[in-house]
Amino acid sequence: MTEQPTEDVPRSAVAAIFVRHPLWEDALALLFGTALVALGIAFYAHAGLITGGTVGIAFLANYLGGWPFGLLFCLINLPFYLLGIWRLGWGFTLRTGCAVLLVSLLAEATPHWVTFAHLSSLYATLFGGAAMGLGLLMLFRHRASLGGVNILALFVQERFGLRAGWVQMGIDGCIVLAAVFIVAPDKVLLSVLGALVLNLVLAINHRTDRYVGVS
Repeated sequence: MTEQPTEDVPRSAVAAIFVRHPLWEDALALLFGTALVALGIAFYAHAGLITGGTVGIAFLANYLGGWPFGLLFCLINLPFYLLGIWRLGWGFTLRTGCAVLLVSLLAEATPHWVTFAHLSSLYATLFGGAAMGLGLLMLFRHRASLGGVNILALFVQERFGLRAGWVQMGIDGCIVLAAVFIVAPDKVLLSVLGALVLNLVLAINHRTDRYVGVS
């Protein structure tokens, strides 16, 4: 007979499922997760939208100077690897470095694979935000991220117990609002909605009391 949890055991401890992922699962999660993020980036770039995190910073620099998004994204993330190594370990940081490199490459390649004859800005906002949120969720569950704000949000969650989705939502909101000087006001409003969708995906699904992946 299965022993029933007693009232002395916290529900969160009972609910948490600790799963150790084999290497091949981590590799597939990195590939599929970054592909989803790159697809969301393609939607946003075509619609002239902005998002948060280091992706958003790279978007702003791309809109301002026309430099390649992939190169900017790689360079912006470099300083955050030190925080990742210090607080989250070499394994997490190496997987994050691979994810950042894959997104940089796929973000440059996806527009050559997928083109849009017509794309509604609202649809790009909702679907692009959801795609990036799902991609990040896959990376988070396999102990990886897209660097930058993702590393900071995961650190805050592990150190202080605040949900990574809510932490990232606050930072992303500041980045998106800063875009008012670069992007048209209607695009900024849509971008705020997209940031909300992206981070709601994380806030609802990335909870340590429900699922903890170990890689």
